[in-house]
Amino acid sequence: MPAPFIIPANDLESTFPNVELALLEPNGLLAIGGNLSPHKLLGAYQQGIFPWYNNGQPILWWSPDPRLVLYPDKLYLSRRLTRRIRKKEFNISFDQAFQQVITQCSSPRINQPETWLTDEMRDAYVQLHNMGWAHSVEAWQDNKLVGGLYGIAMGQVFFGESMFAHQTDASKVAFAHLVERLKQKQFKLIDCQVETPHLLSLGAENIKRSDFIALIANLTVQNLDNRNWTHFE
Repeated sequence: MPAPFIIPANDLESTFPNVELALLEPNGLLAIGGNLSPHKLLGAYQQGIFPWYNNGQPILWWSPDPRLVLYPDKLYLSRRLTRRIRKKEFNISFDQAFQQVITQCSSPRINQPETWLTDEMRDAYVQLHNMGWAHSVEAWQDNKLVGGLYGIAMGQVFFGESMFAHQTDASKVAFAHLVERLKQKQFKLIDCQVETPHLLSLGAENIKRSDFIALIANLTVQNLDNRNWTHFE
């Protein structure tokens, strides 16, 4: 049976198909359906799969090839961005406003009237945050949330999900602080999912999906059950 594979909505136990069976076009579409339970979501990330779909669509599960990643030691900061960080134009916090961050990330962007972050997805990630798996980084200016990002921390991998900025470079500064925090905590890899100029400018690079899967198979089992270790504060 070719991809995309159909997953029953009440399926909580079965694993996903091998990611090598994902479609070439659209790149990485592997499965349709299932649910966004913590068990299903965490299992997906550990296998290199993430959900991405719009309102009115069933849940779509993806594992694109190549995969965009950033190795923490390879973070690139331009001189301009380095100056902004040194000026401390933004106050940075961790895990202080997760729900606000994901709400802002779900807001439609310019030339993008719809959002892929549905109410169902927001609720699912808030639940993961309450369980200690999902984390946010916030950039504040004059006590207002002006940028941030969120993702899943598992083992020694941070699976980045989305970011937003209401002030120039706010999300980049938040990301730079995240990378420094991850380095302190001995994280080895940041999953950036798919290529964007924004992330490429920070040093992200494409690797083969097979290499990505091999990496996370080892890195996600490191301290996997010790969620206190993944807490950022």
